[in-house]
Amino acid sequence: MKAKLLLRSKEVLSDGAILEMVIWQLPECVPGCLHFYKYRLYYGKGGARLVGFDNEKPKGDHKHLNGKETAYHFSDVDQLIADFLSAVRKRRLNNV
Repeated sequence: MKAKLLLRSKEVLSDGAILEMVIWQLPECVPGCLHFYKYRLYYGKGGARLVGFDNEKPKGDHKHLNGKETAYHFSDVDQLIADFLSAVRKRRLNNV
């Protein structure tokens, strides 16, 4: 099986912030992960990442919130997207 693009979207919001999601299904796990997905979910403004979820090797699944990187528990793609969008909504509402 070759890598399969599952989602690629990019939106520039009315305030100039960028919301971008890219998710691939892979034939093998990314080092540091126990699943077959490679993903990069980004929300930022003015060149600064405000919210990010990704799984670069060898770090595995993690998220970036308020300038801090912490582990993220990946369960499935739908939950990943829901968790990311929830963090973005919270960031936009609190402007933190």
